[in-house]
Amino acid sequence: DMVCEKTPDSDHDFQKDPIQLMIDGDYITANNTTLGADNGIAIAMALAVLEDDSIQHPGLEVLITSDEEVGLLGATSLDYSKLNGKYMINLDSEDEDEITVSCAGGLSAVSMIPIHFWEADGLYLDVKIDGLKGGHSGVDADKNRANANILMGRFLSELADQCDYMIADIFGGSKDNAIPRISEAALVVAKEDAALVLNYAEAFNKMMTSEYALTDDGIRIQVIPRSSGTYQVLDMPSKLKVLLMLRNIPNGVLKMSGAIAGLPETSTNVGIMKIDHHSFVTISGVRSSINSARKDVGNKIQFLTEFLGGEYKEKGSYPGWEYKTDSKLRTLMCELYKNIYQRDPKVIAIHAGLECGLFSENIPGLDCVSIGPNLKDVHTTEECMSISSVKRTWEFLLSVLKEIK
Repeated sequence: DMVCEKTPDSDHDFQKDPIQLMIDGDYITANNTTLGADNGIAIAMALAVLEDDSIQHPGLEVLITSDEEVGLLGATSLDYSKLNGKYMINLDSEDEDEITVSCAGGLSAVSMIPIHFWEADGLYLDVKIDGLKGGHSGVDADKNRANANILMGRFLSELADQCDYMIADIFGGSKDNAIPRISEAALVVAKEDAALVLNYAEAFNKMMTSEYALTDDGIRIQVIPRSSGTYQVLDMPSKLKVLLMLRNIPNGVLKMSGAIAGLPETSTNVGIMKIDHHSFVTISGVRSSINSARKDVGNKIQFLTEFLGGEYKEKGSYPGWEYKTDSKLRTLMCELYKNIYQRDPKVIAIHAGLECGLFSENIPGLDCVSIGPNLKDVHTTEECMSISSVKRTWEFLLSVLKEIK
């Protein structure tokens, strides 16, 4: 269960190739791919508890769900009547100093806008935007990182002021919960206009580097001329629909929490865009700790989609996890943490989906918290995990289990 991302030059096949682990000082990372510590480390800890008969613990139910990282799909399909526990320790957090007690809910908003093709003569150009940091669309939502799909929409929209062009293809991103790092388009232009596209790409690159100087300074825009010929391209109404969609679809943090300083309350991420048969498709990850706000964002995307003559649907909807004021488990774990480390943990809410929301909705009275070791840059090829932090988190978990027993 992991988000499968790799660098552009990697030939890794996630269907059959093992992750190539590397150690860099205190960190475990992977060679040109995501590591999968989010959330393989939880499975490792759970199995380690079961394997060691010397560990003191209360009666346990260990639940390992599938496809959590790509949409909580296993937890959504689970038969909760099979579970008896009323306390849950979720091992899906990314900072050992934190005890997570609340999270946002979310959904995937799918837009399918009909498009049509015609033939056009001209020079074929490949346009590629890459070099972005990307990241987790919830945890990293407030870091002002660029979304490659949104940048492509802006580039193409502004390019229309420089010269005429037609779109042969456009695509970017692979997961709606990962901020897309790469977006590509294929354009057909008059041969004499190729220089205008190249020049504007250079100017646009400088603008984006300046706008994201402190948060995403590796942005790169490449334009590669191919060959002249006759190509299938979007007709003009279809081209305008694509540009209008990409320039107006909600993206990024839409509202910050009024209750918790620094916490995004509502956001979206246009994680996937592509041409699929005769439709231009976008898939957005919508998050909010307020159910009505999450619904409102979906309604906005639906209105825009249907205004452009398209179809809209939602999938993978999951509830938020509301803060429990009388949590015995949270109180116990905070006291143990302070006794062990001589400092208080950070008790936090996060702008990301955790299975705790689904469990809390389906198990009345459930008392749960989420913990985990230090992970960095999850859902990206820079993902890494602290070895020493795993040791400390493991020892803390054993202390909690022993105390509960």
